[in-house]
Amino acid sequence: MFTSFHDQISRNKRNSFILLFIIFLVFLALGYVIGEIYQGYFFVIMSLSIIISLSYILIGYYNSDKIALASVAAVPAPREQFAQYHNLVEGLCIASGMPKPKLYVMQSNQINAFATGRSPEHAVICVTQGCLDKLNRTELEGVLGHELSHIANFDIRFMTLTAVLVGMIAIISQMFLRSLWLRGSHDRDSKGSAILMLVGILLAILAPIFVQLVQLAISRKREYAADASSVKFTRYPDGLINALKKIGKENEPEKIVNKAVAPLFISDPFKRKVQGLFMTHPPVSERIKVLERM
Repeated sequence: MFTSFHDQISRNKRNSFILLFIIFLVFLALGYVIGEIYQGYFFVIMSLSIIISLSYILIGYYNSDKIALASVAAVPAPREQFAQYHNLVEGLCIASGMPKPKLYVMQSNQINAFATGRSPEHAVICVTQGCLDKLNRTELEGVLGHELSHIANFDIRFMTLTAVLVGMIAIISQMFLRSLWLRGSHDRDSKGSAILMLVGILLAILAPIFVQLVQLAISRKREYAADASSVKFTRYPDGLINALKKIGKENEPEKIVNKAVAPLFISDPFKRKVQGLFMTHPPVSERIKVLERM
């Protein structure tokens, strides 16, 4: 069955916002229950969690490009040495109406790439040397189109918002659970019923796990959206399809990539065998099937 890339992009963006809304509802539910239990201390807990989470995330947000590039020892890609790389990105930027990002290369034989930066005006694209060596022109263009799509779709900004909510939920849960030890067992029924306390404990334990799973689901949806947007930019799905087929055949895990930046890459650099809800990326085979229907 044929699928329009416009429909694919819209569907995945809509699903991403629905998942983000679910995280927000969990945040409100957790805050409400803890507020009922602690009453006067609720705003103190919420304020501290928001300040800590926002400070941590915003520092990373405004320095995301520097942190990611430094973590993989990436270096600038001069035009004299990487003319095709520059030409393809410039062509895609003209087609999409985007400013040209800064281009970098990291030394790795694996076929991979990532984009980061808080906005199209402050964006970078980094590809592995293996990506430049092993992909032909149309395949490389498909990969670069995918990375430009992350920039065009403001995925870094969207995932930062998601990370803020997930971070606040984790901090609130930890503060609540630790506070139970300070209160002592003799005081636990004075500010709320035993049932409400049990609900609060269960939410504090399960909410961080649940929202992390939702965060991973959002990440997978954004990968599908970037694949579809790449087709929109290049008008040639076979380029990205063939690149993903080559990526799928690689089994050697990347050793120089930090786990914190792994979700940025076009495919899991560690080649982990984990499946289902705990995947940072959709299966390459599923991405190929979706692209083949376009």
